[in-house]
Amino acid sequence: MPFDSATSAELSPTARALLTLEVLQNRPGVTAGELARRLGVTERATRRHIAILREAGIPVESMRGPHGGYTLGRGAALAPVVFTETEALSLVMAVIDSHPSAASATGADGEADAVGSALDKVVRALPRAAGREAAALREHACATPDRYPRRPDPATTSALVAASADRHQVRITYGSESGKTWEDVTDPWAVVVRHTRWYLLCRSHRADAVRTYRIDRIREVVDLDESFTPPADLDPVSSLEEHLGIGWEFETRVVFDVSLTEAQRWVHPAMGVLERHTDGCVLVGSTSNPTMYAREWLARIPLPLRVEGGPELVDAMRLVAAQLQAAVAPTT
Repeated sequence: MPFDSATSAELSPTARALLTLEVLQNRPGVTAGELARRLGVTERATRRHIAILREAGIPVESMRGPHGGYTLGRGAALAPVVFTETEALSLVMAVIDSHPSAASATGADGEADAVGSALDKVVRALPRAAGREAAALREHACATPDRYPRRPDPATTSALVAASADRHQVRITYGSESGKTWEDVTDPWAVVVRHTRWYLLCRSHRADAVRTYRIDRIREVVDLDESFTPPADLDPVSSLEEHLGIGWEFETRVVFDVSLTEAQRWVHPAMGVLERHTDGCVLVGSTSNPTMYAREWLARIPLPLRVEGGPELVDAMRLVAAQLQAAVAPTT
């Protein structure tokens, strides 16, 4: 079945080359024309993909004539990956735990789930004993669907990882929770996963400061020719924690009438920086969603506090307070 041409056009040359390899493995002797139709590209493009495979050391042989075509040469077969039963079960459990929809190769809407489909191929390729146990686990284990899935696009994530490894600047297009969209040229220091969310830790040229962008909100990545040098002492995880609550559209300032130690039990890094202040402590940060900040973060904190800023957070907190007050039945 041919690949959708629009989808194929969005793939990188390396990804198209891998698709070419898959076709060659399944259909030895495939012609350039047939290969082009299957991939949804031109015959000239197929020759470039074949060249990429050859440069990678994969022996692709070509034969001319009416019965000619491309075929993989000797030594192209990959050695099988052999799992023990424990390894196979652990792999299936890890995938379902992090991606509940992978419990089935077909999602609730009838569309094929990419991770579920990939897991299906892995299970079918396992040795008989391990495959039987893994298939049974997958068939009978139930997983609760994600309420708020935040998984980034794999191609976007791969492009950022490649740019970070090659130390190339990238231009990104970002859409915030408030609905604003902007472009930023960044030095992509690292890709960091925190509590199932994927972040780009970078130096923003737009802000001339360190920024943390959620990768699921990055709409486009353009690789640039300019290179960069990351900080020599960079600790990506610590730096991400330090900068999670910095640089968003709406400023926040919350004062707690408790000790810094007590407040730290309830305040997480994405809320901002917590510092000592007079008889208590103050939380200074920023957010792109004041309503969420008030409802989901501040409203759950069982400590005496007052919201001093910014104005958007003050308004959001007043609304939450009014709704909670209205929920209490008047005493008679």
